[in-house]
Amino acid sequence: MTLEIPDAIKTWSQFGHPILMWVLLGLTAYALYLGIQSRRTRTADKDTRKDLIKKNFKDRHHQIGSILLSLMVLGTIGGMAVTYINNGKLFVGPHLLAGLGMMGMIATSAALVPYMQKGNELARYTHISLNVILLGLFGWQAVSGMQIVQKILENM
Repeated sequence: MTLEIPDAIKTWSQFGHPILMWVLLGLTAYALYLGIQSRRTRTADKDTRKDLIKKNFKDRHHQIGSILLSLMVLGTIGGMAVTYINNGKLFVGPHLLAGLGMMGMIATSAALVPYMQKGNELARYTHISLNVILLGLFGWQAVSGMQIVQKILENM
């Protein structure tokens, strides 16, 4: 028995991944802001720290990071699945490879959190570096992804 996916679903499913990724790009920039504020809170003088702690930057940064990790992994798998369903193959190229690399980077970055919580500065700087590189790659992915969306629209 073969399950046939209706053409309308196959066609429109191709836009779920790009929409999700644009939302995640915005969330990634917000996570960067929260991370900067969290670091500022940690390094501020006593009076300033007291005011910044009330804004709960650390917990918000951690929560957004967790959401990003989960949705980036699911979005990457989903994008690959939709590509395979619609084309019978994956297109191995810079967009796919960078996306897989980004997924590995965000997972590694998240895995550093327990070490950072224990005060490991190498883990903290590695976390920051990975996420800055991730944000840069994400910006490039947005541009290359829109080129792919344009090709899809031309073939509709």
